[in-house]
Amino acid sequence: MASMIDSTIVTHGFGRGSNWQGRSGRAYDLVSENLEHFAMGETELYVIAKGSHVLWVGSTADLVSDPLSRTRFRLALDCADRVFRLVSPAADSERLSTIWDLEGAEPMAGAQAA
Repeated sequence: MASMIDSTIVTHGFGRGSNWQGRSGRAYDLVSENLEHFAMGETELYVIAKGSHVLWVGSTADLVSDPLSRTRFRLALDCADRVFRLVSPAADSERLSTIWDLEGAEPMAGAQAA
């Protein structure tokens, strides 16, 4: 009789990486998160997308302080098929420019987009 093999995969919180290019040409390392179960951290920036189209970029602070961002976030979650976390959070002085840059981002050629 053949023995049963346990095929459980343990990820230890590591998502699959993906490289995206912002509208400025800057490259970003993003980590794929599980859309159904992701929880936002306080300081990280997140990208919510459908395919290669970015629907929302922001952080928990944006959701708390900006009603328009909250509305866009809810709409993005309804349509999205993927969510990413920025590997290296932007410095506070670069935060708004990073959000602007990522709003026009696309997966880099040859990069996996989850």
